[in-house]
Amino acid sequence: MAVYLLVIGMILLFSLCLSAALLKWNELKYRKKGLPPGTMGWPVFGETTEFLKQGPNFMKNQRARYGSFFKSHILGCPTVVSMDPEINRYILMNEAKGLVPGYPQSMLDILGRCNIAAVHGSTHKYMRGALLSLVSPTMVRDQLLPKIDCFMRDYLRNWGGSVVDIQEKTKKMALLSSLNQTIGLQSGPMMNSLKSEFFKLVLGTLSLPIDLPGTNYRQGLQARKNVVRILRRLMNERRASMVTGSCNDMLSYLMRSEENIQKLTDEEIIDLIITILYSGYETVSTTSMMAVKYLHDNRKALLTLREEHMKIRGRKRLEDPIEWDELKSMRFTRAVIYETSRLATIVNGVLRKTTHDMEINGFVIPKGWRIYVYTREMNYSSYSYPDPLAFNPWRWLDKNADFPNNNLLFGGGSRLCPGKELGIAEISTFLHYFVTRYRWEEVGGNKLMKFPRVVAPHGLHIRVESSH
Repeated sequence: MAVYLLVIGMILLFSLCLSAALLKWNELKYRKKGLPPGTMGWPVFGETTEFLKQGPNFMKNQRARYGSFFKSHILGCPTVVSMDPEINRYILMNEAKGLVPGYPQSMLDILGRCNIAAVHGSTHKYMRGALLSLVSPTMVRDQLLPKIDCFMRDYLRNWGGSVVDIQEKTKKMALLSSLNQTIGLQSGPMMNSLKSEFFKLVLGTLSLPIDLPGTNYRQGLQARKNVVRILRRLMNERRASMVTGSCNDMLSYLMRSEENIQKLTDEEIIDLIITILYSGYETVSTTSMMAVKYLHDNRKALLTLREEHMKIRGRKRLEDPIEWDELKSMRFTRAVIYETSRLATIVNGVLRKTTHDMEINGFVIPKGWRIYVYTREMNYSSYSYPDPLAFNPWRWLDKNADFPNNNLLFGGGSRLCPGKELGIAEISTFLHYFVTRYRWEEVGGNKLMKFPRVVAPHGLHIRVESSH
């Protein structure tokens, strides 16, 4: 027994010494003159595990030790984290000075090398131009809003008298609505295949790039291949049957040479469609879910929102769709969407990458390092938002909701979210039909996690009753 305990003790001691040596070696490896203070964690993995497990607490602890501008090694690469509002604004507004998108390798691999988050310079300019042509206010008014209204009206039918998982419902809603707009699919085997593969693709983008069997990354790569194969087949079928001109969706719009001003290749078109599906999916579904949650918990806000929509509904026949002017008049609804985005913090921040050694905040950031513009804490600043943990949509009615000095909810600079108005149109239309048709109560036991994604691990269940 004594020998056994001695062996165990020696193994533990060796493990501790090895761990200390690896941590010390990694710190020395990144000890370059001019770098911000901070810790780098383990070789290869860095501090990713602590970051994902502890989330905001990890950031707060590091800021308490090193200030609002510190180094770390997260998401697979050496990274400088900025929690300073003014520095964040500078970084987001100065892409031309060498601060280009620096998203994780898993995201770039799975979304495609032509996705708008990966490209910069002239390529970003024409890809963004193509995307803006699809989601411009004119397109939303004339083409997309009628589709969204028709979809939401049908999707929200017959929920009364049942218990639903609003998380599952809003995820399905966001994806099906987007598939309808982008490639005109509403049902059938191709829709079911795309839906199944897309959920795997999303999980893959949020994983470490470890290409081994069974990993989310490997499954995400395979899901991308399957999605690309389906989209190529759809494009070939449309060209073969000469129906491109008759289809009223984003894919056909991009395929028509007279409207594809940027002359995108098939690869660029496919990556743009995947980007649209991906970027709108999580923001629309999660914001819709959390708006239902916050409105349930704040009766005054719910009654104000319902009153706004009942006024619109009162001027219309039951079968009349929402018109563009009515959408623009939903001021309180827009405020609810902004406040939900702020309080739930669906987007924690954005990543940039340096194209050369550069000085920021008195420190030298080496070429190729990531900079994590961590905007989460800005959402809870009592200076910018009095009583920041309260759900208070009215705060957005007292200022210009689109351009307050501290608002980076939708990004900034040349990377301001191009689909912002489309997303707001979808969420507003969902809320319109939900609050005018139904009342609801939470069933209970609905736990929420806020980091690294806003998610209800076991669902968010509500009992829905018809309001008529």
